[in-house]
This record gives sequence, structure tokens and C-alpha cells, in this order.
Amino acid sequence: MDLFNQTNELKNLLPREGTVHYHGCVFSKKQSDDYYEYLKNSIQWENDQAIIFGKLIITKRKVAWYGEQPFEYTYSNTTKVALPFSKELIEIKKKIEEETNETYNSCLLNLYHDGSEGMAWHSDGEKDLKKNGAIASVTFGAERKFAFKHKRTKEVASVVLQHGSLLVMKDETQTHWLHRLPPTKKIHRPRINLTFRTIEE
Repeated sequence: MDLFNQTNELKNLLPREGTVHYHGCVFSKKQSDDYYEYLKNSIQWENDQAIIFGKLIITKRKVAWYGEQPFEYTYSNTTKVALPFSKELIEIKKKIEEETNETYNSCLLNLYHDGSEGMAWHSDGEKDLKKNGAIASVTFGAERKFAFKHKRTKEVASVVLQHGSLLVMKDETQTHWLHRLPPTKKIHRPRINLTFRTIEE
């Protein structure tokens, strides 16, 4: 398959004011299975924390923050310091950079143990992030629905993210759209999500 033609055929999932491309599965089944096992067992997972209305909330979902440098990343009123990329994370990053023709220097990882764990509507507009930069989201494990909602018009769009797949959000997406991972009772397996980003110091 001609990768250049494949890129040209990518359809924007958003009707206005932003760009989201779903590349489908960019890793083979074996690669995806191997990376899933590595990530599940070797990443330094921690329960995520958020300070909401002055109260510390600890989520069931687990997270990890890695980067090329010990970047600080602040969201939900908490700050994380990046751990150094492992060999496997660098491999995944290189593949995603080739696929998207973008570069990334950091990665926020999420571990959802089953469908009961999700993410509420939000946008990734933290001041540390490159403005209108690409955020590449890689899924390993359970397939999950991922949804978008326009902040003004309330239009919605959604896609099912497959094992080994890549979704890219860029341009003005974070300015005009919210996104979420809706909880579901149908999924009983874990999903690991890697979101490659660019931190600007």
C-alpha cells in the first residue's frame, strides 16, 4: 500500500474548526499484543490525581508521564515530572512520527482497567503544550468508543479505537472541541492509551 496515498485519503472526523484523523491499525496484531504486555507490566503506573474545588480526587484509572527530558506537565491542578522514555516507547514514538509526519517529545499514558473507567468531556489546552500542535493517541487492548463535542454548536462525532490503532488531533481541535472516553458496561478488558504530545518550554 502506498503510504502517501493512504495519508491523502484520511478523512477529517470533524465537520468544522479542527482536524481529527483516524489512521486505523498502524501496528500488526503481534506488535500490538507485545506492546500491550510490555506497557501493562513495565510502565511505572500511578493512580491519577486531580484537585477539584479544593478536594483531592484519586481515580481508579492509572497514568504515567514520560518524555525526552524531565518535562513538568500540569493539569487538573497537579504537576507531573516526566520519566525518561524506554526503548519500547521510543520505538512506538518513531513509528507514530513516521505515520503522522510530526515530532513528539513526551507521552501521557492511561490505563483503563475495564469499561467502567473513562474520561469526562475535556480539551487538552494546557499552557505547557504546543498550541495547535498534534496529539497522537495510540490504543492497545480493548476497543473503546471515543467521542467529540463542539463547544459552541454541541455537534458530536465519534469513532471506535481499535487495538493497535492511531488517532491524531491537531490544528484548532483543542480550542473548539471537547473529547471524552465514555464509560461502558460492555467492556471487561483493560485498554492502554498513549498520547504523544509536544511540550514547549
